[in-house]
Amino acid sequence: MRIVLIDDDQLVCMSLKMILEAEETITVAAIGNDGSQALPLYREHKPDVLLMDIRMSGMNGTDALAELLKEFPDAKVLFLTTFVDDEYIVKALELGAKGYIVKQNYENIVPALKAVHSGQNVYGSEIMEKIPDLMKTSDTFDYGSYDISEKEYEIITLVAEGLSNKEIASNLYLSEGTVRNYLSSILEKLQLRDRTQLAVFYYQHK
Repeated sequence: MRIVLIDDDQLVCMSLKMILEAEETITVAAIGNDGSQALPLYREHKPDVLLMDIRMSGMNGTDALAELLKEFPDAKVLFLTTFVDDEYIVKALELGAKGYIVKQNYENIVPALKAVHSGQNVYGSEIMEKIPDLMKTSDTFDYGSYDISEKEYEIITLVAEGLSNKEIASNLYLSEGTVRNYLSSILEKLQLRDRTQLAVFYYQHK
């Protein structure tokens, strides 16, 4: 797995590089120290996952992600930060970051990278506890007007709870393939890009 790492603290970068490359399957392809380097480094190295601090001098992580996704909408970005900052969490979720974990939990970094690489979304427990309260609510949303069936709504709620396709399949007695098909249909109907945006959408319209 190839990683591009961006953090404005040189010591953190060196420490993270050592931790990550102690794992034989991980290579740090490049290191940047400002959000403005995210797009050019991504273009050059095409990493499997971009691991990036969110609060940096110069361009911050969320602005860098917004710029990156315009050119590479399928980019997998995992935010690693010291700050559990409500504004940044909401922005990261709305943009479609694949994960947001707290920097102090070093033991979680490698598992989180592997999970994001495999297509999962990863949010640390500190983040998950905040999500329902952070999402703005609106008047009751009519999913039926978007042709969302009861089964599809069930899947939406389970995605919002953070369940994987395998876990959803087990809960609803469906195959993983069927869950993937349902999810693709839901995203198309609601004009959303991925399951992270779907979870945000659910909490905003709960």
